[in-house]
Amino acid sequence: MARSNLTLIEATDAPVESCATGATEVMAADRAACLADIFKALADPTRVRLLDHIAASPDGTACACHLPDMLGVSQPTLSHHLKKLTEAGLVTREQRGRWAHYTAVAATLDLARDYLGEATSGVRCC
Repeated sequence: MARSNLTLIEATDAPVESCATGATEVMAADRAACLADIFKALADPTRVRLLDHIAASPDGTACACHLPDMLGVSQPTLSHHLKKLTEAGLVTREQRGRWAHYTAVAATLDLARDYLGEATSGVRCC
């Protein structure tokens, strides 16, 4: 007969503490999926740097022509990262002649900021 690693707890007359922490609602599945897509896209340091550069550019728009050298990546790698950011709704793409221009989507960035909340302590990760 196999031995169980469970320990039996004797019943006592001691009051039972409730583990309830209050009634909270569970986030809607579609909102969770939207936020997960945003954070998945931002789970790569190159994409974080790329989005930071685009958002900080004048008018929040950057031409793809300067980005490979700036980030130290190849054109195919850059295209991959920009596609991920576009699919997550973090940037939009506009073709202007030969080059694509990318613009940060403020509404999507606001969703992430709202979820994470404002930093109140001024502490940063780096």
